[in-house]
Amino acid sequence: MSQSKNHIGNNELFFNAFEQNCVSLAYHGVWAHPESQRFDYTQPEFWIDLAKTLERGGFDSIFLADVVGVHDLYKGGYQTSLEQAMQTPGGDPSVLIPLMSAVTEHLGFIFTQSILQEPPFNFARRISTLDHITKGRVGWNIVTSHLASAAKNLGWDDLPEHDTRYAMASEYLEACGALWEKSWEDGAVLRDKQNRKYVDGSKVHRINYEGKYYKVPGPHLSEPSPQRSPVLFQAGSSEAGRQFAAANAEAIFLDSSTPLGAQQIIADVRKRAKALGRNPEDILFFQGLTFVVGGSDEEAQRKDKSYREYLHEEAFAAQLSSAAGQDISAVDLNTPLEKIKTNTQQGWLNSLRQSAPDQSWTLGKVLLWRRNRQLVGSPERLADVIQTWKDAGVDGINVTHVISPGSYEDFADGLAPELRRRGLLKTEYRPGTLREKLYGKGDRLAADHPISKRKLSY
Repeated sequence: MSQSKNHIGNNELFFNAFEQNCVSLAYHGVWAHPESQRFDYTQPEFWIDLAKTLERGGFDSIFLADVVGVHDLYKGGYQTSLEQAMQTPGGDPSVLIPLMSAVTEHLGFIFTQSILQEPPFNFARRISTLDHITKGRVGWNIVTSHLASAAKNLGWDDLPEHDTRYAMASEYLEACGALWEKSWEDGAVLRDKQNRKYVDGSKVHRINYEGKYYKVPGPHLSEPSPQRSPVLFQAGSSEAGRQFAAANAEAIFLDSSTPLGAQQIIADVRKRAKALGRNPEDILFFQGLTFVVGGSDEEAQRKDKSYREYLHEEAFAAQLSSAAGQDISAVDLNTPLEKIKTNTQQGWLNSLRQSAPDQSWTLGKVLLWRRNRQLVGSPERLADVIQTWKDAGVDGINVTHVISPGSYEDFADGLAPELRRRGLLKTEYRPGTLREKLYGKGDRLAADHPISKRKLSY
């Protein structure tokens, strides 16, 4: 059994709860199960209670996914997506954070926002505000959007080309990073009542950022927050996505189908990071997994059987249509993935093929995999599986629910004690900000991060 140490010197994994402010995130159709409470996603009590459950279960963060468009390719429209509440209707993830932070002390809050949604200047202020009110528990999952419907509703004629979106993301992050890290010097905030001076204006600077896609003169409107920059997550697995991650990400969300696939991506991204002058071990990797936990294997199988009865195949097809960038109802499901050319989630489709090279992946096999990827069993059996992913090199797990909030309650009450017994889950939280909890090296970005190294001429 692997005894490799993490960044804070022990054998523990990190655990995030993968969520979205919507009815159906991943296991489409299970919202109709009698035990599901997803109808309550619009109610503050739902998220307050969930946050308390997650902290009781030892989760490090809640990772909030998001889409800002409707899945409208399947059968030429959005009828199926709406009927099955497949990620629509949904709400803004960031507004949930103050609710949950008020009833927790340690839980981190990583939320997804696309670089297409708003100018860097405004987004940087929102991040700083959230980092202040959570006392440094905020992370940002950087995405470039994959839905054409999102781009069009945000004022674009169409979704920008895949690699162009990553070029835009690099500039967006540079501009935000300059606002967070360089606009206000340490010591700029005086809070001096005696001399009636809150800020030393000579230590606050314009950033005068000018790129191909963004121009931001500054200065930043917010005083420095506990972390200044949020913990930077990213999930792209295409060539451009991996290069962006190697340059900028502090943590990466993996969606590999096998431990081998995760191992390959980890090695590749860390090699790229080293070539870019970063410490490759400073990048954490979180694999997405789903658990159906029972007191015994038989009990877990019974639960899983009851959930499967509610899965809605067409909702999965509607989501896969968005990933493939085309209506798969009009495509032969035996089409090999390598023949699918897309401007949307090309990296994810490629990584599936690479993670299980012995399989001939087709659209139909992807559909089947997405409906059957949950891990089912007793706490002991599931802990064994988690260990195999740790042995492959992952630093943490993004836990997706099948049923909500039941999946997280089962984790907290059933799986967490076994993970703690094996030393894979913390017995208590470390103090400090989200970044300090994950890395044990302080609140700020690493010195070799591009944002830290960037120099401004004041």
